Amino acid sequence: MHSAKEKLSNAASAAKERVDIYKTKVEEKVEKATARTKEEKEIAHERRKAKEAEAKMKLHEAKAEHAAEKLHSHHLYDVETHGHQPIGTAAPVPGTTVPTYPLGGHPPGHHMTYK
Repeated sequence: MHSAKEKLSNAASAAKERVDIYKTKVEEKVEKATARTKEEKEIAHERRKAKEAEAKMKLHEAKAEHAAEKLHSHHLYDVETHGHQPIGTAAPVPGTTVPTYPLGGHPPGHHMTYK
C-alpha cells in the first residue's frame, strides 16, 4: 500500500510540475510579446528556463519526501510488528526452571541416527 501511495504522490507531483512548466511557457510568450528589445526577449527566455529548473527541483524534492515518508512508515511498521526478543534473552518466569541445553537445539542425550 505504501508503494501505491508513493506512486500516486509522485504522479501528482509530476502533474504539478508539468502545469508549472506550461505556465512559465505562457508567461514567456506574454513577456516576449510585450518586449521591445532583443535583450528583453532574452531575459524572458532566461526567466522561463529558471522557473522550469525550479519546478523540476520541486518535483525531485517532493519525490524524495515521498520516499522518506514510505521509509519512515515502513520502519515504524517493522518495529511495531516484529519486536520479538532474541532467543534466550527473555527474563524467566519466577518459580520455573531454565533448561541447560541451548534453546532451539536438541536436549542433552538426544542422538540422531542416520540410515
